[in-house]
Amino acid sequence: MPKPKKPTTTIKYHRRLESRNCLKFHLRIGTSSELHRASAKSFIVAPSGLQQHQTLTRRKSAPPSTLNQAGAPGSKRIVLKESSSESDLDLPFWQRTWFIVLLLLMAISFFGLALFLFLTLDSDYTSTPVSAASEGVQITYGSAIKLMHEKTKFRLHSHDVPYGSGSGQQSVTGFPGVDDANSYWAVRSTDSSKQGDPIKSGSIIRLQHIKTRRWLHSHLHASPISGNMEVSCFGDDKESDTGDYWRLEIEGSGKTWRQDQRIRLQHIDTGGYLHSHDKKYTRIAGGQQEVCGVKEKRPDNVWLAAEGVYFPVTESK
Repeated sequence: MPKPKKPTTTIKYHRRLESRNCLKFHLRIGTSSELHRASAKSFIVAPSGLQQHQTLTRRKSAPPSTLNQAGAPGSKRIVLKESSSESDLDLPFWQRTWFIVLLLLMAISFFGLALFLFLTLDSDYTSTPVSAASEGVQITYGSAIKLMHEKTKFRLHSHDVPYGSGSGQQSVTGFPGVDDANSYWAVRSTDSSKQGDPIKSGSIIRLQHIKTRRWLHSHLHASPISGNMEVSCFGDDKESDTGDYWRLEIEGSGKTWRQDQRIRLQHIDTGGYLHSHDKKYTRIAGGQQEVCGVKEKRPDNVWLAAEGVYFPVTESK
């Protein structure tokens, strides 16, 4: 008994040029068993004698019984497989689903960040601006502060390195960095004032170096670079004298010392003002500038309280 032949699909076509410049296909289809797919693309070839161009259409899958009925009479329909992702690939990237979702997530994130910043802002920043003198933190006895030289922005600094000339006491310099712990000074009184008391203009104070426990000091010894009055550190917790006394002078109309106010410190014994300039050491403290005392009031002997730990004002009973 001869074996049955397997169904095959045969497409035979030939092309000829007619007077109407129309492309004509003669197709003979043996079987349609391979034409039924879940997602399909079809096109219709116009029969001979019709002035009709090829048309491209999309259609969903249909049962086999309806395939032969679709299309115009006298035309043949060829159904080709199409991947379900092709329609998404045809779109530009800004119209694709993943890009729209990404934009939505970014918008939500920015909105949340803006809301967080708005809720956490200090109300002081939204109020009417006032002068720095009235807004600055009030400096009290016991506060540990850094004094910044207004003109050069260097911090008043000391370390356990003695001068190689003059008194030979612990040297005092101007330091360019902000984060050095050797630039902290505790504000002490010379009378019965207590920790937390405000400091009025004209008060006589002492500045104690936090790291070495010595006092900011001056005398008539010549400073190493400029030959002005030397400023040093002297004594300890149990030893102090009038060479450690400085009078606070607040520039402007301020009555009590506040952060960022322009001040001068005048030495009681010598009458010199705490001073600095851009002349720098090259050996004992390379890159640090000289701090000294001068008799005259100058623009470059103005200082400001910068970083520090400020004790709150003690309320009077």
